[in-house]
Amino acid sequence: MNQHRLKIAAVAIGLALTAGCSSKPKDLPPPPGGTVADQGNGGDAGGDVGTAVVPGSRADFLQKVSSDRVLFETDSYTIDAEDRAILDSQAAWLLANPTVTVTIEGHADERGTREYNLGLGDRRANAAKNYLASRGVPESRMTTISWGKERPVALGSDEGAWAQNRRAVTVIPQ
Repeated sequence: MNQHRLKIAAVAIGLALTAGCSSKPKDLPPPPGGTVADQGNGGDAGGDVGTAVVPGSRADFLQKVSSDRVLFETDSYTIDAEDRAILDSQAAWLLANPTVTVTIEGHADERGTREYNLGLGDRRANAAKNYLASRGVPESRMTTISWGKERPVALGSDEGAWAQNRRAVTVIPQ
């Protein structure tokens, strides 16, 4: 009877080891929705050579505007001359693509309380939205959200990182 159990255990272990050695299929299907490069998640706005940019897309926006973000001074939501030039290029693109809606995200650096930075991010997003509206972009095509200090683009506790994090970003949905 012991030999019978030993044989059954040996067969079970052999089957388990054999099942664990299966190989992967040689050709994996492409992921749904295309490749990561097609999704525009921080890649080059121009794309690969030979790749056509779809008019009105996020890639088209990033390729044709001077920047998707404006930067602010500490504790400020004032649009300066450099910001106006950036927002003017965004407004021109938005007016040329009247079916596109945008979300303007307001951000702050790590200094200050969470509540203060959420409020400051909101004022920054609305300052950018109001400027775009003054250039003819319908407010109905723009929404705002404040991330405060919750989504930094640069990590670090120095002026260089803080300056990059004090921003409003115009986001085109995918």
